[in-house]
Amino acid sequence: SNYRTDLLMPLMDVVMEISGQTEEEREKYFTPYRVIADHCRAASFLIADCVVPGNVGRNYICRMIIRRAARFGSKIGLDDPFLGKIAKKVVGLYGKAYPDLKKNQNTIVDNLTREEKKFQSTVEGGLSILETYINSMVGSDNKVLRGDLAFDLYATHGLPLEITKDVLEENGFNVDQRGFYDSMEKHRLSSGAGKEFGALGGEDAEFYSEIASTLIKERKINKDGVTADPYSSLLLSTEVVSIIKNGAQVSHISEGHEAEIITRNTNFYIESGGQVSDTGFIETENGENIFCVKDVRKPAPGIIVHIGEMKEGKLYVGQEVNVEVEKKRRQDIIRNHTATHLLQAKLRNILGEHVRQAGSLVAPDRLRFDFTHPDPITSVQLEEIEKQVNNSILENSILLISHKKLDQALKEGATALFGEKYSEDVRTIAIGEGTPYSYELCGGTHVSETSDIGTFIITSEGSAAAGIRRIEAVTGRKAYELIHERLLNIKETANELECSIDDLHSSVNKLLNEKQSLLDRNAKLSKAQALNNYQKAKEKIYTIGKIPTLKMQFNDSSLSIMREIADEFRKEFSGGIAVLSNIVDNDKIQLIVAVSDELTRKGFHAGKIAKSIAKDIGGSGGGRPQLAQAGGKDIEKLDKVLNKLDKYIKKE
Repeated sequence: SNYRTDLLMPLMDVVMEISGQTEEEREKYFTPYRVIADHCRAASFLIADCVVPGNVGRNYICRMIIRRAARFGSKIGLDDPFLGKIAKKVVGLYGKAYPDLKKNQNTIVDNLTREEKKFQSTVEGGLSILETYINSMVGSDNKVLRGDLAFDLYATHGLPLEITKDVLEENGFNVDQRGFYDSMEKHRLSSGAGKEFGALGGEDAEFYSEIASTLIKERKINKDGVTADPYSSLLLSTEVVSIIKNGAQVSHISEGHEAEIITRNTNFYIESGGQVSDTGFIETENGENIFCVKDVRKPAPGIIVHIGEMKEGKLYVGQEVNVEVEKKRRQDIIRNHTATHLLQAKLRNILGEHVRQAGSLVAPDRLRFDFTHPDPITSVQLEEIEKQVNNSILENSILLISHKKLDQALKEGATALFGEKYSEDVRTIAIGEGTPYSYELCGGTHVSETSDIGTFIITSEGSAAAGIRRIEAVTGRKAYELIHERLLNIKETANELECSIDDLHSSVNKLLNEKQSLLDRNAKLSKAQALNNYQKAKEKIYTIGKIPTLKMQFNDSSLSIMREIADEFRKEFSGGIAVLSNIVDNDKIQLIVAVSDELTRKGFHAGKIAKSIAKDIGGSGGGRPQLAQAGGKDIEKLDKVLNKLDKYIKKE
């Protein structure tokens, strides 16, 4: 057995140590030991490769592996998080051969422990419900749990299908997996996740492959297909070799019609690695025939099509044309792309080496960067990240772009994107004098030197998924627009406050202090008025079955004042009940019900009284026996309800 070798048995030794069991007990419960050792090892390697627990794809696989190990741990009495201790042994066993394990040990332990805690807090309810389902099937002819029920356990309680299946099989049952995935698909479509991206979705590959074969045979393109070089020049002279309109090849395209144009070679960048495609123009030398390119794609090997509309004149197959990338848009894109490289380097500096790219978008108007990090980023950290990126921009480092063998680049420390397929020869981007502080494998377009980026401003930071954070930012033109807009707002605010920009902060603080002073004064007046009204209301206290009952109404008051009145009443009337109502903004009702300690001992309950009243005014509520809160919206029913409090004031 593989599990009795020195690759896995040391992990099971740690499990035995944690559980406090003997070797005989380990043999008796060998399956849980085996699952824990195997799954903890697998999850450790996944997290080291930046696959953190999540809800989709490989991240879901990681989560499922961890949760299954945690469940089998509970079978041998391990109810507190324990996988982190075993992971440290994984690092010790395999770290020499796999250095990423050592480098990411803290990240591995943190993710395992966090996922175990999350599993404990969310899955108990799911297992309890599953046990109910199992009990209902015992003694019946039904041996298969419905798929929609299994999906509800997953969607509502976080119980993975694999664990549901395990538990059912342990009890002699099974699950309708087809029904589970059908329910998942219905949920995906109803939530909008099933929208198609692109009309053709790759189904037209055969059509374009035939075009490629024909063009190669006729020597209109070289044997490898359309030559693409998005790095050298924004303007390229070439020849139109094919025009496709409505799914068929045509000889020409006229003004006002949409089409796809294939040229012998192109300088357009095709969307990949997070960077969007270029846009631009295909036009004749005299400028009389202009095709506007809105997108570029590669539908089959060797073929690149320019998608767009004929704006002026006509274009024919065989015609000599100029292919021009839209310069301003490309400049905005390359600023954002190089900025993502700087951002990743500074994130690793400030947050730690565990930071890895988990997705990105490089568009002309913004950049978006997803990365592995378990915790929210503090405002201080965010400010430092932005500062360091801008400092690197101002250093005006030249980008060193090289082509190397993949193995060489990786040995030199180049950062590669997990899950990305790289060829034997790769393109590398290095930034920084001497030893580069940013060194990545990248096929995107970039600035020549960092000062071309201009300014870098972070616009948002938040969670993108479990263990994944997202930063959005702007550079260059968009950064200037944002700065200009914010400065304009500051100037307008300073003008309204009749102060200089330099004095704006102190003026705003003064205004806030004045506002708070007025609020405090108003609160004191409101409280004084409420206490005065309370003294008057006490004169109208009546009894319900010998119980002194206070009914008092407020308008646009506060719950804190109402609670103070309720507390005052409970002090004065040891055997009384108070029902206080407040109409807020003429459209909703707030209720406070107070019951003295003497009455709560006799079985009266403020929470139940409040809930009962709220039901009749279109609301809900509840609370403790002594004090409860409720709300409603049927204002026209309030007086009628308050005039019949004897209906609601009763014992449990």
